[in-house]
Amino acid sequence: MIFNSISFLIFFLIFFFLYWFVFNKNLKLQNLLILIGSYVFYAWASWKILPILVISTLIFYKLGIAVFSAKSEKNKNLLTALGVISGAGMLLYFKYTNFFISSFKNLFESFGLQTNLHTFNIILPLGISFYTFRLLSYVIDINRGKYEPTCDIGGFSAYVAFFPCLLAGPIDRPNTLIPQLQKKRGFDYDLAVDGCRQILWGAFKKIVVADNCATFVNDVFVSYQTYSGSTLLLGGAFYTFQLYADFSGYSDMAIGLGKLLGFKLTKNFNYPFFAQNIADYWRRWHISLTSWLTDYVFMPLNIRWRDLGNWGTVMAVLITFELIGLWHGANWTFVVFGLYHGLLFIPLILLGATFKKKKMETNKLGLPTLKCFGKILLTFFLVTFGFIIFRSETIEQAVQYMGGIFDKSLLNIPLLTNRESLLIDREYYIPMFVNLCILIFTEWLQRDKEHGLQLDGIKSHIVKFGIYYILIILILWFGKESETFIYFQF
Repeated sequence: MIFNSISFLIFFLIFFFLYWFVFNKNLKLQNLLILIGSYVFYAWASWKILPILVISTLIFYKLGIAVFSAKSEKNKNLLTALGVISGAGMLLYFKYTNFFISSFKNLFESFGLQTNLHTFNIILPLGISFYTFRLLSYVIDINRGKYEPTCDIGGFSAYVAFFPCLLAGPIDRPNTLIPQLQKKRGFDYDLAVDGCRQILWGAFKKIVVADNCATFVNDVFVSYQTYSGSTLLLGGAFYTFQLYADFSGYSDMAIGLGKLLGFKLTKNFNYPFFAQNIADYWRRWHISLTSWLTDYVFMPLNIRWRDLGNWGTVMAVLITFELIGLWHGANWTFVVFGLYHGLLFIPLILLGATFKKKKMETNKLGLPTLKCFGKILLTFFLVTFGFIIFRSETIEQAVQYMGGIFDKSLLNIPLLTNRESLLIDREYYIPMFVNLCILIFTEWLQRDKEHGLQLDGIKSHIVKFGIYYILIILILWFGKESETFIYFQF
């Protein structure tokens, strides 16, 4: 049951009616409805994985109270460490057990040593990377004295399982979502309208841009040995656009759904394609994950190694990005992806430019200056090469793919084909380019707004509804069979 499906639409309409028209006068019943609805939503994928979510929620609920009630600092730290080990252990088991077994087996066999190691049939629970980080931040922040634990187990469970952001974020911190669950909520018309706009914009990004880019991208990555360097480069660039439109589209829809229910969720993207260096990019991309690892991994390590100067910061950055890479999944491509981005930070750290926010300079036409555009373009291509590693199934494929780019055929005109007929399909590719231009142009105009359809500056209702109808027509026209969101696999 994904957001862009009929089954979810029916589910949410029933949920919305019960939430605002039946249980609206009782906060506990509203939260209980959120919890039940979230568990139904989660179990829809597979009821077998629901107990993992429930049990881990109960454990961390008790741990939070135990950490706060601990008589000594030593006991408090021990209980916190137990929580971190439990959460990390759960991730290690479900996501990385087979990866470690396969890696050790391949290592021994490369030296001619035979092993009896076998992988296990382990089901990866959907959204485990996201809700585990919510649980970990809860216990860690109680230990740090940022807030007291909640004694409302229903409210806490609803925080962990909140269905709009359960499967792919944003990763809301306890101090963002729990206080909102504890406060009586009334229907906010303006917030709900803005939520609908954000859902529409997210649906456009996912259905019109991401899913249609996927057709070209999948073909290029499957048959990369047969394409020119220019086509491979274009395939990598289109995958970058696909991943952004897919993931940020999900985030927009999740945040919009939250607004319809009276919640303000964490912003997860801030127009990353307008970043002028790699540090600026990571301040704009998957913000909830980046900020989480910055607060709980990078900052403690950077403080611990501050006597080492810039090189202490370099080590902290490399470890943080290795965790970002591994967080995405159990594959060496993700390890290299994390290392790649960590290495890109080193020049910025040594030049003291890591934490400096870049100001966007524009010309008389309202476009970025040549200098800024050059930086944006360079950052985009650095990110694209990282996502080629990210998208590849093996390191060998990533190396061969990038080797194919840096070939004399890079100067050829990109070959845009329909693989079945081997003819240029203008009816497909031209609209794909046009829709992508609509996305980039709109986000450039709206770069100071929360999302692409925050049309506060437009007073004319005719213009506003004209924009809405155009997007709806594009969604209906170019929408095809629903594809799952990419980040569900993480």
